[in-house]
Amino acid sequence: MVGVATVATVVVAGLASLFMAWSIGAGSSGSTPFAPAVGANAISVMRAGFFVGILGFSGAVLQGQGVTEAVGQELIGGVTLSAAAATVGLLIAAALVAVGIFAGYPIATAFTVTGAVVGVGLAMGGTPEYGKYAEIVTLWVAVPFVGGGIAYATARALRGDALEEGLLVPGLAAVVGVILANVEFALLGPPDGSASVAATVAPVLPVPHVVGVVLVSLAVGLLAGGALAWDVARDQAAAQRRFLLALGGLVAFSAGGSQVGLAVGPLTPLLSGFDVPLTAVLVAGGLGLLAGSWTGAPRMIKALSQDYSSLGPRRSIAALIPSFAIAQTAIFFGIPVSFNEIIVSAIIGSGYAAGGGGVSREKMVKTVLAWAGSLVLAFTLGYVAFLGVSVALGL
Repeated sequence: MVGVATVATVVVAGLASLFMAWSIGAGSSGSTPFAPAVGANAISVMRAGFFVGILGFSGAVLQGQGVTEAVGQELIGGVTLSAAAATVGLLIAAALVAVGIFAGYPIATAFTVTGAVVGVGLAMGGTPEYGKYAEIVTLWVAVPFVGGGIAYATARALRGDALEEGLLVPGLAAVVGVILANVEFALLGPPDGSASVAATVAPVLPVPHVVGVVLVSLAVGLLAGGALAWDVARDQAAAQRRFLLALGGLVAFSAGGSQVGLAVGPLTPLLSGFDVPLTAVLVAGGLGLLAGSWTGAPRMIKALSQDYSSLGPRRSIAALIPSFAIAQTAIFFGIPVSFNEIIVSAIIGSGYAAGGGGVSREKMVKTVLAWAGSLVLAFTLGYVAFLGVSVALGL
């Protein structure tokens, strides 16, 4: 039988988780997906905050399982996070993110949560999971180079004369369609997993499974590219704006699927004795993201859309495509990743394609320092704070 004290500590940890979800919604997942579209004047700040909240909630429920399990179970070995440890870690991470929101600097949420969870976990006597850390650090280091590089190359191609824009933009839409066909959703998979559209449709085709996946992926890509080509032929400028908004929606959905795990992941080990379905936890986390997006995101949307680079529709498209691809890669492998790092890197890369594009070097340096500092600070505070709480409570 679960005691009253245990229930109380879990409730406190749950409130800390909701605070973390709000902070993420107001900062990382709520501001970054539509920031390039706002910078290109394709959508207003308030409307972007509204739609990103809805889409982020949907992504949290349909794609949040992988990262949630990684944050809750794979960062520390030998111990299970206690309610006190989860509360301390979440409060520290959320506080650092909130400071970034009100200061106008996008703190990398994955850095603060990962640092805090590892810090409290080691303070509990846990052992480091070096294999998982290697995966995480590899992705974190690769994001600026891969995302920024792809955004730069795409923006240069859209600005140049080597490729006709009426062909290039639909071609980019086709690439997005291929990726989308292979995005995994909880509704398409078994009760304890997920599956993509391509993997779901492939078995009904009279070809080997791998060939079926390729054929379905190409079909979805051709459908997306053809639809945009038709739209471009009617009105190129309007088609660009609609494509940009569609990309923002996909990135917002992906943000929910990735970022909800940072908020509710540390909570999941505590709920194993309460028979709470993971879906219910994801719904609660998604609602927290939704509230953050609707109440706190406009400030960070403005910071990203205006302070980093003066973006037009072409550079915004160039920034969002690699952001979508990287986000889905992180979700697939269950790696916590910062959407601020993804989007900011892509915005900077697309901005440099125009010879600088209004990119603020001072802002870049301060942001990178804030990212690195938040990781170290979250780890240190998590470790020290939990030791202090343990002494105070006699744990």
